[in-house]
Parts: sequence; structure tokens; C-alpha cells
Amino acid sequence: MTQAPTARRLAARYRPVGPFVPALAIVALQLVVYPVGIGPWTLGIVTGLLTALVALGLALIYRANRILNFAQGDLGMVPTTLAVGLITVTGVPYLVGVGAGLLAAVVLGAVVELAIVRRFFRAPRLLLTVATIGISQLLIVCSLLMPRWWGRDFFIDETIPDPISARITIGTQTFGGSEIVAVIVAPLLLLALALFLRGTDLGVAVRASAERPDRAALLGVPVRRLQTLVWAVAATLSFVGLFLHASIFGVGGASTLSPQALVFALGALVLGRLDHLPAITASAVALRILDQGVTANNPSSPGRTYVVLAAVILVALVFRRASNRRSDVDGASGWTAADEVRPVPAELRDLAVVRVARVVLLVLVVALAAALPLVLGAGDELKAATVAAYALIALSVVVLTGWAGQVSLGQMSFVSVGAVMGAVATSTWHLDLSLALILAGAAGALAAVVVGLPALRLPGLYLAVTTLAFALASSNYLLNRKEQSWIPAERIERPALFRTFDLTSQAAMFEVSLAVVVLGFLAVAGIRRSRTGRVLLAVRDNERGAAAYSISVARAKLTGFAVSGFLAATAGCLLVHISQAYSEKPFVAAESLGVFTAAVVGGLGSLAGAVLGALYLNGGVWFLPEKWRLLPTAVGVLAVLLVLPGGLSNLLYRGRDALLRRLARRRGIVVASLLADEADADDVPEAIKVALPPQPVGSAAP
Repeated sequence: MTQAPTARRLAARYRPVGPFVPALAIVALQLVVYPVGIGPWTLGIVTGLLTALVALGLALIYRANRILNFAQGDLGMVPTTLAVGLITVTGVPYLVGVGAGLLAAVVLGAVVELAIVRRFFRAPRLLLTVATIGISQLLIVCSLLMPRWWGRDFFIDETIPDPISARITIGTQTFGGSEIVAVIVAPLLLLALALFLRGTDLGVAVRASAERPDRAALLGVPVRRLQTLVWAVAATLSFVGLFLHASIFGVGGASTLSPQALVFALGALVLGRLDHLPAITASAVALRILDQGVTANNPSSPGRTYVVLAAVILVALVFRRASNRRSDVDGASGWTAADEVRPVPAELRDLAVVRVARVVLLVLVVALAAALPLVLGAGDELKAATVAAYALIALSVVVLTGWAGQVSLGQMSFVSVGAVMGAVATSTWHLDLSLALILAGAAGALAAVVVGLPALRLPGLYLAVTTLAFALASSNYLLNRKEQSWIPAERIERPALFRTFDLTSQAAMFEVSLAVVVLGFLAVAGIRRSRTGRVLLAVRDNERGAAAYSISVARAKLTGFAVSGFLAATAGCLLVHISQAYSEKPFVAAESLGVFTAAVVGGLGSLAGAVLGALYLNGGVWFLPEKWRLLPTAVGVLAVLLVLPGGLSNLLYRGRDALLRRLARRRGIVVASLLADEADADDVPEAIKVALPPQPVGSAAP
């Protein structure tokens, strides 16, 4: 009888230590497997504190908006560039330049929230996350253009002077004034943030609005103004971390936080359970210490760090206990929201004109695509085949995110798995392209299932970071030709399909790519109509409700991963044979963000969205005239998300519904779902009267 209370007391005693277990395990791993001297270890602490500033900015914005802010690093890079120019080129005093940078960071964070983020206040969190990718691109352009104010193309050779003249040597590492200031300023800033959140009315209000924003608004808390404050504070944290990093490692080493650098902050964020600020700080320091250890023990293979990082995040999340907090559940549901395309109403579905039109339209689109080689040159045929492959990649995102409700930010890593497997199958094993496509798809499905294991217990936010880390590990080490000699480096010849059809011409390869893509879309359409598709949507919308009906949630999620990975890897096999060479550049983490953005812009609720997204972001750059090529950039993405939250496919289906509405009126068929689109609730009876066919005088109304 005494054992149970004793166990509960022990659990309660050690519960505060639980959030710090991942950080302690990472440090233990470094000490045992990647030992280093006290100098690199101390440098890891310094860089970890600076990474913690960025990670805490991510945590604040997650608390306020329930999103991953991919513009977090760039919010600090713009004011950092301003401060560097003022100090190193204009020659203003150090404190004046830093003060100008701080002021610019506060203003920039507030302006971004007021001008862009606030417009997505009621939008699904998924759309706002994609919007932060567009914001990041805008800020990157700003930071690249700012050096021109001083007549420079870039800030590379500029050196920020040490704020104090002091030197400390620890082991083999000498720390100057910038490192000393970083060690002093970063902990003080972290302490000030903790006191602000816990000891001030504004801090308490921020925490309250983060947990339950609707309830906080009802209680009189100015939720939107608090979000503006949070974005200003997050930009300030990013600026301090980035500026101190530039002071220590040089301006060239402090370029905007690319996925390679941002993944450390994201890793610390998820290891710290997204909102446990002390655990996030400890995890950031532990990851940077591990980074120093791996780099010191593998100086010739810097990409190995990302493999270890991805493995650490994957293992930690697999063994993480699932959260039952309402805030986490609500945040996850906001991420999985995707507007479903409404099918053709049952009242019109069986009309001959509707059935014929659906078949004729599909055949016409495929026929026009197949006839493109008649009007395109060899170079444009290559680009068209590439766009077709990217449509298949976007389709894989539709399946995984739109249907299964899991967010993948490293989809191009699965594409690279298929590209490598396809290259090896045809170039090394001399297999037929048809077999290479199947093997590549199977390899991609297996990789997606393994990487997706954390999603069996945790929401999609955690999977997003895991897939991003895996993308970095793949492009920098696992599938990098410099690290892996078995990957074919020579030109990849296209074998005759089925040993019969010659594929040496670009037109032939385009036709094969189009055929594979059409088969992929038909297969996915069949899955959507089957029980498997219905189960995926049920699990996406309500896991607990689906489990109550004896649906295996784990099996459904793994099925979504497998189908998505198969499609992505098949597209990778096509890409490597279209370009006839394997290169890491198309499969880097930044490209994964672009593909994810393409799928969301196209529309996650329909198959047509995959095609439209690929055409918008890839075909637009290649085929539009020069003056129109800015359309698919960040401004275009933000504009589309603001005007069409459901994506470009939403506009397409609005046009379809308008035609169906006219057809219903001509045939005298009342379709309530179509009438509701054009009439308010109070006007629906009158709209129905208008839609009804005229009745003879004296006859009874139906």
C-alpha cells in the first residue's frame, strides 16, 4: 500500500528535472562519444547562449501565434546589417550603432506584425507559417540591399571592434572582448525575459493570451497589441544574438540564419517542449556543445554534425511523452487545417453533361500537356519535365499535410533519396527505368516512415523540425557526393524504357515524366475515394474520435508517410534522369521550404492545387517574361495567401461552382450548397424562390 504513494512522491520530486533530461543526455553523449577540451566546450556554451536568444524568440512567437516563425533569424539580420554599416563604415561609436540596431529591431518586429501577421489573425496556423517564409524572403532581400547605402555590395571583410579590451585564454581557446560581452549580456537578457514574463502585468497577460487567446480577449486582455509587443521582443532577441555572433565570428559568418543555423534554434525549441524557456535555453547550449564536439572530432566532415543533430532530435521526440494540454491540441488542430474542396453536388453529379464534361476536361488537359513538345524547344522541354516532377512532389505534400495532417518541411530529402536510388539503379546496377522508379519509391516510403515516427505520439510541429533536420543531414552528409563515394558522380545515361523506347531526346523524357505523373495523380485520386483516404482525413480532423471507431491512428499516419514518401522519391528518380546528373543543390533544406510553400499556395485541399503550386513557383520563373518574374517571389506568395487563403485551386473551384450554379438554374434544380455561396442566411428563402422554375397560375408550390 505504501509503494504507490512513494512512487508518486518520487515522481513529483523529480518532475521539475524532466524538461532538462534531453539537454543532460546530449551533454552526456558529447562527453562520451565526442570528447573535446575545455576551450571548445566553453565556446559551445557561448554560441549556445546566443542560439538560445533566437530560440526564445521562436518560443515567444509560438506562445503568441502558435506557429514556427521562419523569419526569426531575418528579423535580427536586417538591424544587424544596419548596425554593422554604422559602426564599421560610417564610424559611429559602438554603443550608438548598437542602439540604432536595437531601435530598428523593435520597429521592424512591430511593423511586420502590424502589416502582415495581423492580417492572418483568423487564418489557419499553417498559412501564417508559410507567410513567415515569405516574410523571411523579403527581409533577406532587404539585408542584401542595405550595404549599397554605403557603396558596398556585401559586408564580408568588415570587422566589428571589441567593445572592451580584454583577453581570456581557456584551454586552447582565446576569448576576446566580444566573447566576454556575449557571456555577460546573453544571461542578463535571458534573466530579464524571465522576470518580464513572470513578474510584470504585461508578461502575465502575454502568457494568458498565449494559452487561451479567445478567453483572454473576453476578459479584456488586448491580445493583438500583446502580439505586437511579442514580435518586437522576438526581433530584439534575434538582433542581440546575431550581432554578438557577428562580433565573434565576423560579419561574413553572420549571414542570415539559413536553415543550417536555424535548425539549432528549432531543435532547442522542440527539445524544450516549445514553451519551457529554461529547458529551451539548456537545450540550445547542449546542442552547441555537441556541435563543437562533433566538429572537433570530424574536422574533414563538417556535415556529420547535422546527422548527429537529426538523430538526437528524432530519438528524443520518439521517447517524448505526448501532451494532453488543451493549448497543444488546439495548436495542432490549427496546423492541420486545410480547406477541403467541395465535390460536385449530388443533385448535379449524375447529369450527363456534368459526367461528360469532367471526363472531357481531364482528357483535354492531359492531351494539351502531351502536345507541348510540338511547340517547345529542347531547353523548354527539359523545364516542362521538371515542372511535372515538381507537381508530383507537391502532390506528396498534399497527401502528407493536406490529408494526413502532418507538416513536413524536409520533403526534398525524400526526393533526394529517390534521386540517389534511381541513379544507382540505372547507372550502377543497369536496371530498367521502370524498376528504378519502383525501387526509388520504396526507398522514399521507408525513409518517410522512419523520419515520421515522432508524429505517432506528438503533433505536426515536432515532425516539421525533424524533417528539416533530416533534410540538412541528407544534403550535407548522408547523400552528399563529397562524403559518399558510392553515389554516381558521372553523367547518368537514360536507359531505354522496357528495353524498347529510346529516351535520349528531351521530348521522350518529358512524355515519360508526364505519364508517370498522370499515373501518380490517378493513384492518389483512387486512394482519396477509398477507405484509406477517408481514414486519413478522419485521423487528421479528430484522432481521438477516429480511435473510438477502432481506427488505428498509428497505421493511418504511417500510411500517409509511406504514400507521400513514395511519391516524392519517384519524382526524385525522374528529376535525376531529366537532368542526367545528381547534385545536392536541388535538394537542400531551403528548397524543401519552397516546395512546401508551393503546395500551400496551390491549395492543400485538392489535387489540382499541386499542379497549380508547381506551375506558380517553378514554371513562372522559367516561362514568364522578365518583368513578370517577381510574381512568384515573396510578395506574390503573401498576396495569394491574403486574397485566397484556400490557395489558387480555390479560385479554380469557385469558377466551377459558378458554372454549376448556372446549370442548376437553367435546369430548375435547387442546390442548397450552391445557393448558400451567393446568399446570406436571411436571403436563402428568396434565393430558393428565384432558383425555382416558374409555376403556372393556380398551381401549388412544390
